[in-house]
Amino acid sequence: MGPYVQTDDSHCCRFCPSAPACGSSRYALALLSSYGFFVVYSLRVNLSVAMVDMLNNTHQSNTNHSGTVCPRHSNPAVRKHNHTASVYNWDSETQGWILGSFFYGYILTQVPGGYLAGRFGPKWLMGFGILGTVIFTLLTPVAADLGAGYLIAVRVLEGIGEGVTFPAMYTMWAAWAPPLERSRLLTISYIGAQLGTVISLPVSGEIIFYLDWTYVFYIFGAVGLVWFVLWAFFVFDSPNTHPRISEQERLYITSSLKNELSTSASNIPWRSIVTSMPLLAIVVAHFSYNWTFYTLLTLLPTYMSDILGFSIQQNGFLSALPYLGCAVVAVLSGQIADYLRETRKYRTVIVRKSFTLIGMIGPAVFLVAAGYTGCDYTLAVTFLTISSSLGGVSASGFNINHLDIAPSYAGILLGITNTFATIPGMVGPVIARALTQQNTIEEWQIVFYIAAAIDVFGAIFYAVFGKGTVQSWAVHTSFYHAD
Repeated sequence: MGPYVQTDDSHCCRFCPSAPACGSSRYALALLSSYGFFVVYSLRVNLSVAMVDMLNNTHQSNTNHSGTVCPRHSNPAVRKHNHTASVYNWDSETQGWILGSFFYGYILTQVPGGYLAGRFGPKWLMGFGILGTVIFTLLTPVAADLGAGYLIAVRVLEGIGEGVTFPAMYTMWAAWAPPLERSRLLTISYIGAQLGTVISLPVSGEIIFYLDWTYVFYIFGAVGLVWFVLWAFFVFDSPNTHPRISEQERLYITSSLKNELSTSASNIPWRSIVTSMPLLAIVVAHFSYNWTFYTLLTLLPTYMSDILGFSIQQNGFLSALPYLGCAVVAVLSGQIADYLRETRKYRTVIVRKSFTLIGMIGPAVFLVAAGYTGCDYTLAVTFLTISSSLGGVSASGFNINHLDIAPSYAGILLGITNTFATIPGMVGPVIARALTQQNTIEEWQIVFYIAAAIDVFGAIFYAVFGKGTVQSWAVHTSFYHAD
């Protein structure tokens, strides 16, 4: 056996055998799930960049005589290939519905995803969910040619497939993540979402520049197929079903979790769950954070193009900067959060609330500031990058609090919070495009103010009502977290 480490102050098993991180099955799972979330987000956001090139520019210029608020940046590069992909005469309202349609499917499978993952296992639920999204992504160009309605339908179906991913992965981590490694493992896992955004935005711009917008969906779809093969062969639902895990690591994980997990997975305490104030606090924080996140995720390329005047090639790189910052900060915050908990200087609830306040109020301040930078391109991009980067701090705040309060039902809880947190993705782009029909800076300031106000409200609500303890209804034993 390896050395013994003291677990969380709230854990009844005071000492559990540790297992090295290097070469371990739990960190291999973190990396493969990170790749999975890379696929998830690259397929989610590539339409945001492609949309800029899918539109008939002649039609757009007729509906908005100014074309762009700020002077367009010179782009000396010349396209190297002929572009034969179709373009479409979609007005701003139709664009809003297309960009938001994904979330109408996404919201449908959140709670069912958590339930099904707990009942049948998370591995194949997540695997087939992403595979379905990959298949419909490959069909996107055909759907667009058939009409906006068909494209909306395909995006809804993509959302249905992706909707199970986060609940399934939370269910997986409930069985795989030792309490004192949660922040590290989950931030590694979910950084894939940020990297998917960071990489797919500029790469999509390059693909469109040298090929055309249809190849964005073909290339990223192929990347998703490769992930599915790796996931099918190398991932297992729990340490006890993994054929290649070391006995040392298996004992380390199972012993650290034995008093946190419910002994009756089939008897779900629905009434206690839906009336839980700590869960409501996560719901409000998650909804509020996602309003800003999804507004930028779907409309930042449009803002870069229509307001700041960046070309499709410049657009992808600059739109990715905020998410690169977010990814870096998320990983760092995970390390810091677990360090603060390991040293026993700060209780879990204090860490979660502090990281949530920084990760939500900070972005709100810089998002509003970005609306007042005018045509100062450098300052605008800087403020937007700082805003999203600070949002990465919340990855170790409310974002993983489900595992603190009810690890046995983490997938179901995530499904519930993500259901409400998906609403901003459905209505945010539609409202934002309705408010920015003339594409003026003043209109975009309103969009930013709304997002910032919602962010601040969510942070305060969570700080008042959030908890860091395993709730009594989440365990069938007298031992539970009491930090």
